[in-house]
Amino acid sequence: MTEPRAAAGRGGGFDLAALLAERGGERYELHARHLNHQLPRMLRTIGFDKVYVRAEGAHFWDAEGNDYLDMLAGFGVMGLGRHHPVVRRALHDVLDADLADLTRFDCQPLPGLLAEKLLSHSPHLDRVFFGNSGTEAVETALKFARYATGRPRILYCDHAFHGLTTGSLSVNGEGGFRDGFAPLLPDTKIALGDLAALERELRRGDVAAFVVEPIQGKGVHAAPPGFLRAAQELLHRHKALLIADEVQTGLGRTGDFYAYQNEPGVEPDLVCVAKALSGGYVPVGATLGKDWIFQKVYSSMDRVLVHSASFGSNAQAMAAGLAVLHVMEDEEVVANARAMGDLLRGRLAALVDEYEMLHEVRGRGLMIGIEFGRPSSLGLRGRWAMLQAARKGLFAQMVVVPLLNRHRILTQVSGDHLEVIKLIPPLIVDEADVDRFVAAFREVMDEAHGGGSLMWDFGRTLVKQAVGNR
Repeated sequence: MTEPRAAAGRGGGFDLAALLAERGGERYELHARHLNHQLPRMLRTIGFDKVYVRAEGAHFWDAEGNDYLDMLAGFGVMGLGRHHPVVRRALHDVLDADLADLTRFDCQPLPGLLAEKLLSHSPHLDRVFFGNSGTEAVETALKFARYATGRPRILYCDHAFHGLTTGSLSVNGEGGFRDGFAPLLPDTKIALGDLAALERELRRGDVAAFVVEPIQGKGVHAAPPGFLRAAQELLHRHKALLIADEVQTGLGRTGDFYAYQNEPGVEPDLVCVAKALSGGYVPVGATLGKDWIFQKVYSSMDRVLVHSASFGSNAQAMAAGLAVLHVMEDEEVVANARAMGDLLRGRLAALVDEYEMLHEVRGRGLMIGIEFGRPSSLGLRGRWAMLQAARKGLFAQMVVVPLLNRHRILTQVSGDHLEVIKLIPPLIVDEADVDRFVAAFREVMDEAHGGGSLMWDFGRTLVKQAVGNR
């Protein structure tokens, strides 16, 4: 018989709270010594080297008790915010259940239940493969498309981001991520929205699929109206597949359960999800697809393990995913994302005429891009030119830093060499959070356009840093 849980002690003497109390203050030194040494260096350079000690919902707090508003959501992972009580309870429950998990030679109920729930939001799809991340979900889709069609080539979009493992990197449209990692798979890039280029490549007869983000994370650019439907028709006419990468846009982010659902008639052959499905706790990725694709890949018992993942379908990830989907339905999270997104985007768009360096506000739901551009007045043009000469993207960084350091709001620049801030807050933000962000953004814009010395002094610091890194 197993030892009763109460008599098992505290993990054989391991005390996590004591370890964090003793060593938590070394966090930046530990990273510099043992992990990516450029991360703490970068955070210190831009003043982001904070010490956060607690988080809940769309907020976190530092050791002094200061409250920060999260407009980044862990790059979209924290769709429900941090430590949602329903997801947290589900994880306690699944751990306490002592399930015989990952035996590899049985069929546990939780993966089937989560697949069933996901597919209920995707009625034209039939089956699910569970992995551990967004890039793994994309890798699965690429493999399945190649095998099911018998063709080698994948088409993707310029500026796309589909992950950083080798297959996903091969369809990554941003050169900075690809540099130095060749040779990659021989796939082909087209511009988002370019149907002529898509058709030209399809005529060669070797295309397995076209993978696309309905709204690109880099720069927050949406596919033009009608593009996804027209692309789907072209692909199917040429016996190729449409892969929708919904790793960031899916699960309510854009005000629909999937971003592709904004365009009637679009029914991708394969759909990739991850990030928010985790509840912010346990990594999980999922590739949803049509039955005939799965039937081809798993065509016999000899091929039963031809594509698998060691930690795929683990009980903790499945429980988290089920809890996330329950909360999304119970708390009407998708509707909130749509309403708060419309409110935030509308209030920011109204500022475009007030600030000459604010050029456009775009996006859908709670995926919003704020783009800056060259001002018209002579004095501001000189300062803008100084930043652009050093490195494109520095003005956006100048906005992000005071938003954090003075207003305690965490945001991000949307990509390297872009003058775009991307807002992807937790989907549970409310009107008070919108008010807080807009008020803070106004103050930062007022200072930037009024020639505030603190902001432009920091701009000169960024220029020196950019020049020094050349």
